[in-house]
Amino acid sequence: MNNDLQQARRALYQDMQALHLSPLWESLHTLVPRQPTPGYDAMLWRYRDILPHLKRAGEVISAEEAVRRVLILENPALKGSASITRSLYAGLQLILPGEIAPAHRHTQSALRFIVEGKGAYTAVDGERTMMHPGDFILTPAWAWHDHGNPGIDGVSEPVVWLDGLDIPTIRFFSSGFAENGDSASQPIARPEGRSFAAYGHNMVPVRQLHAGSSSPIFNYPYERSREALETLRRQEEIDAWLGVKLRYVNPLTGGAPMPTIGACMQLVPAGFRGLPHRSTDGSVYSVVEGHGVAIIGGRRFEFAPRDTFVVPSWSTLAFETSEDAVLFSFSDRPVLQAIGQLREEFLPE
Repeated sequence: MNNDLQQARRALYQDMQALHLSPLWESLHTLVPRQPTPGYDAMLWRYRDILPHLKRAGEVISAEEAVRRVLILENPALKGSASITRSLYAGLQLILPGEIAPAHRHTQSALRFIVEGKGAYTAVDGERTMMHPGDFILTPAWAWHDHGNPGIDGVSEPVVWLDGLDIPTIRFFSSGFAENGDSASQPIARPEGRSFAAYGHNMVPVRQLHAGSSSPIFNYPYERSREALETLRRQEEIDAWLGVKLRYVNPLTGGAPMPTIGACMQLVPAGFRGLPHRSTDGSVYSVVEGHGVAIIGGRRFEFAPRDTFVVPSWSTLAFETSEDAVLFSFSDRPVLQAIGQLREEFLPE
């Protein structure tokens, strides 16, 4: 390129800046890449490393003062964004015996996956449910919710759960609203178990159907999920990529429990050497049971119970286990499905 042409280009670019214009030809390959470039990393957070810091947080800040006592799992490539992927937030929350995390609501959808402890509850729009390890609990967008830890059956101990929210997605759309409650605990209008009784047994009420876009079931108990996985493990051929994997559904639609977040529970049997697969949804995993290895984009991450790890969009994932492992996961899959951007591959090796 001769000097006159170079100078003409520089002058053009400089003059365009005053009008807030930029040349597409300088960034086209970045804007429209040949394959996904997630811009965040595969990462594993070891629960044994995090728990001491959670306990220290419990000593220096109350649940009331913090509103939500949470340690954010921030992806190192997204520093300062409070994000584990570009569309999802994750954090570990602690509530101590006798505490109440006060009522509020927000337009962000949330899930709670119970990691450890007994005796705490969450209340969602007038109904409480006790939390047990492995339970998958929903807080739909704009639903009032609070948490408390009064103990149960004489047991009162610290309770930890994994929070998953669509905070980055709502931030992208600039559509976030929040409101605090008038009291720490919301009024209870329905008995515990009412939602599951009405919608959790392959039947739904003939009248007064749930009108929201999220699932009317807000606690999917681990006991039932684990039983389903075990039955299928005994009765069906093990999938060479996934082991035994089930997705949680909204019983009214068959779709995801929430419009922006999908979730699954997965059994990877002992001795499994899985084939790699990949998809365009970024996924967050919480280990419920067992030890094993997650091979993410060729990197090996050894996991243990209660660990959390993230699989970036279009990164290959394969599992190796020497004992049975059970994994909970959530992702932005419903959003990608809705806009026609979900793609996945199951690779031979």
